[in-house]
Amino acid sequence: MQKPLAGLTRRNVGRELLAGVTLLAIAIPLNIGYAQIAGLPATAGLYALILPTVLYALVVSSRQLVASPDAAAAALVASSIGGLAVAGSADYATLAMAQAVISGILFMLLAVFKLGFLANFLSKPILVGFVGGLALGILVSQIAKMLGVKIDSGAEFVEKSSQLILGLGTTNPWSMLIASASVTVLLVGRRFLPVVPWALVVLVLATVVVVFTGADEAGVDVLGDVPAGPPALTWPVISWTEWLALVPSAIALTLVTVAEGLLVARSYAEKRRYSTSPNRDLFAFGIANVAAGASASFAVGSSTSRTAAMDQAGSRTQLPSLVLAAGSLLLLVFGTALLADIPSPAIGAIVAVAILPLLGIRDFIDLWRLDRFEFWIGAVCFLVTLLIGSIPGILVAFVLALVNLAKRASSPAIDVLARNDNPTASLLDPAPAGEVTAPGVIVVRMAAPLFFANGTVFAEAVRKAVTSAGEGTVHHVVIDMEAVTDVDVTASEAFDGLRTWLTQHKIEIAFSRVRSGAMPRLRRFGIIDDGASVYPTNRDAVTALTAPEHWFDRVKHKLRRDRASDDPTTPDSHVTMSSN
Repeated sequence: MQKPLAGLTRRNVGRELLAGVTLLAIAIPLNIGYAQIAGLPATAGLYALILPTVLYALVVSSRQLVASPDAAAAALVASSIGGLAVAGSADYATLAMAQAVISGILFMLLAVFKLGFLANFLSKPILVGFVGGLALGILVSQIAKMLGVKIDSGAEFVEKSSQLILGLGTTNPWSMLIASASVTVLLVGRRFLPVVPWALVVLVLATVVVVFTGADEAGVDVLGDVPAGPPALTWPVISWTEWLALVPSAIALTLVTVAEGLLVARSYAEKRRYSTSPNRDLFAFGIANVAAGASASFAVGSSTSRTAAMDQAGSRTQLPSLVLAAGSLLLLVFGTALLADIPSPAIGAIVAVAILPLLGIRDFIDLWRLDRFEFWIGAVCFLVTLLIGSIPGILVAFVLALVNLAKRASSPAIDVLARNDNPTASLLDPAPAGEVTAPGVIVVRMAAPLFFANGTVFAEAVRKAVTSAGEGTVHHVVIDMEAVTDVDVTASEAFDGLRTWLTQHKIEIAFSRVRSGAMPRLRRFGIIDDGASVYPTNRDAVTALTAPEHWFDRVKHKLRRDRASDDPTTPDSHVTMSSN
């Protein structure tokens, strides 16, 4: 079992400590902002940097993946709990803690039962749409904060947008000035000096401006008093109905983190050449979330941006996370007075700039260019999440994932294989439409498992191949089973109907290249019965089922194939017999 802080040596400890200071400078302003997005006090964001971070860093197998609340998680918390309690109230905070606990338990269950693959249903278009919808909702709230306009940040997107537009007349000039300067510093600074923690620089400078100019007296909102002291261990006490009401949103939080977190962890492990254990990483997220729920914080996920920042800083261990936890604890014990005058427009600017990439504009452009169907999947998920809510968004995401999967699975490549005059070569190339593989024999290759979505499609493709060859031309159909790794009841019934049709037309069926691991199931479902002819290769099947061919016939077949491949009016010699 991997030891904690894997990769840490005497040679790199200094670099890791310095990276931890960088992480501290990045995380504190962002977590304060994310806590406000979630409708929670600043301490909820800072508490997430202590106990949850320490436990995660000591358990996780990934040496670089950073765990923390992020913008998407904060938006999910706000949208899911906003209808159950008033943002900022004690009940609201308790529900957020309970939600984190449920998410933690779900992470642990995924780890124990090795169910992390479920997150694979959230394909990139779905994640882009879902997170983009959340991000745009957040952006509206942050723009209002930057302008000093009062809106209900827990409302739905349309209502928030209406409140923002109608409230533009109440814009505070000082707020707008601070926000504009903050955005400029963040964008220009990151463009020319990306190693500098510009978010921290903005917070410090904006706070200095407020203190020396008295901008808070001119209507600029400030963070206010932040309770001092470390987080106290507690436990959310709510009714069973409230626990159950939080389950759907906790599932959404868990799956989004699994889909993004495991992908990021694997990509950095491959890049830096170390191994990870996905189930151990899931368990680490579980412990971190339960700890967040027990220490007055909210749901913890993976932070792609902070992980990238640590990689750029040269960090290859989890030591920076422990430095972050220690620094956050010192801030809460000794330095909360420094946080009171942080202006809300500066926090809004930091969060707005941080979430701009989450809108997925470039990703949507790429999807439109590469695959219009996947673009519309992402767009629908985006609109549902934005206009209806995060929970309907995640439900629609799964439905769209299943639709996308069924669409692809129901259109497998189904080829009639061409003959080959080289006796040592395998028969694997597609034949022109209407051709047979050898006199009286058609070899059909199914490039997918047989199941309910494609069983009928396959049967129809075989019938079409036989009838296209001409009445009485085919007396044997050989099915290349190399890609058929599984079968279900619906597909077996469709195959039985095909077998009956072939028998009625006096055509025998045989099989080639059957996987040994799939054979027991294929026999149990009646695809391959005890008397069936099974051949190790396609060429063996053709040789056994055809009489020796006269040289004249071989020349005739070769000339026909050459003429078909040279004639542009003939069907493409590589067209597959798929349902497309």
